[in-house]
Amino acid sequence: MTLFDAGKVCLFSKISGVITLDGKPVANAKITRTVNLNKDKVDHTYTDDKGYFEMPAVFQRTVTKFLPQEFVAKQEIVVRHLEKEYRIWSSVKRTPEENSEARGKDLVVECELNGEETLITVNNSPIFSLCKWNVEPDPKRKIF
Repeated sequence: MTLFDAGKVCLFSKISGVITLDGKPVANAKITRTVNLNKDKVDHTYTDDKGYFEMPAVFQRTVTKFLPQEFVAKQEIVVRHLEKEYRIWSSVKRTPEENSEARGKDLVVECELNGEETLITVNNSPIFSLCKWNVEPDPKRKIF
């Protein structure tokens, strides 16, 4: 860690993958990612002709990394295709480390726009998504 990394937290890890609709790649879909630790940061990209997209990690410097408080960063990704919007990712990231959404591995997803939204928990972060990626969810907790 260098002096320039002091207080740096990862709000959303680098993400890449393929967007499909009814199993076929979705070309030229606009992907909008919004992250929020204390204010919205928004970026965009587009899928290529094979439905592939890539977005870099989003970092922010904050003094809260050094304070005894919980880290909570809101994450959302929306895909716009043929005048319709699909929320493919909605989460509250609870760990400031990069790649915590995939337990330290690269976050590579496959997202089916007509798929069923599922909820999984990874590193105590609930993730609602139309995507699948190589991750083992947290074990289910027993409630009385």
